[in-house]
Amino acid sequence: MTVTSQARKKALYKKAAKRADNNVYAAIDLGTNNCRLLVARSSRKNFRVLDTFSRIVRLGEGLSQTGNLSEEAMRRTLSALKICTSKLKRRGVTKLRCVATEACRRAANGDDFIKRVKQETGLDLEIIDNSEEAALAIMGCAPLLNPDLPEALIFDIGGGSTEVSWIRQGDKETTSDTAKSHTPKPIPSKPVVPNPVMEDWYSVSKGVVTLAEKYGGRDITPETYQQMVQEIYDDFLIFEQKHGFAQRVRDGKLQLLGTSGTVTTLVGVYKKLPRYDRNRVDGTLINCDTAIGLCHKIASMTYAQRVANPCIGSQRADLVVAGCAIFEALAKLWPVAQLRVADRGLREGILYKLINEG
Repeated sequence: MTVTSQARKKALYKKAAKRADNNVYAAIDLGTNNCRLLVARSSRKNFRVLDTFSRIVRLGEGLSQTGNLSEEAMRRTLSALKICTSKLKRRGVTKLRCVATEACRRAANGDDFIKRVKQETGLDLEIIDNSEEAALAIMGCAPLLNPDLPEALIFDIGGGSTEVSWIRQGDKETTSDTAKSHTPKPIPSKPVVPNPVMEDWYSVSKGVVTLAEKYGGRDITPETYQQMVQEIYDDFLIFEQKHGFAQRVRDGKLQLLGTSGTVTTLVGVYKKLPRYDRNRVDGTLINCDTAIGLCHKIASMTYAQRVANPCIGSQRADLVVAGCAIFEALAKLWPVAQLRVADRGLREGILYKLINEG
């Protein structure tokens, strides 16, 4: 390599370094059951995680009976959001988006709670609709999709709702920083992520919290469990009848990806982890029949046994059976051989969008 070419290469990388994204990005996802925070910097292929936080706050506890967020649930949530605020300050976050989903959408006092969050934490919490929630979850999960299968159903079992999105895989996005006009290529300052197209989505206002409040969460009989499965099956049968996904499954054209505490818990139990470990769960491919078998095993456990399992614990012990029932209903509707499990979703989607919007 000549001195001139070496100098040109150094100059290109110096320019790329100047263009590097120095922002610190953060996303807060406040759901019916969980409050989650993710803080990251942009990197060439993805993003580099700087900090995370997750706490079960049960914001939607009792909402299905009263139509309002309870004072106790709001206090728990505000406590978690104050921790998020301190982490944002400590990490020097420059770009942030905070979203709230089903609980705040449904609650009569949801808007009042948003104002209270602003007053007590300074956070601008935004209530997003089901369609945007689904789109962001797709963006967050897209890197785990099998590129050899043209279509996918991505489901998200939440605390107060369950969404299923039908997507077709598109080309990868090319950011302005990855143009091919230079040799060598400058270091990209934005991640390049798959760009799937959402063809349709379907949502029902039933999740692990609402279903557990209706049927109970501690002592579940086999008959009650099957009632839950059948209820969710009937809810999503409308979506199946509209599009005929089962035939696509039989033709080997469709994959199933799940993102929620339910499916990640199933993988943790399957792998017999001594404690939950995201790095050993995210991206796991599990046989669907095996996963359904695990659902039956968990449903047959006593409440004390579920509490004692390190991947379930006391915070999920009364909700996990409802989640298993929801998953089994979806797996029966669309009987793929294997399920891809994601410990990612809405937060990651928010970050991708923030980063690529500059």
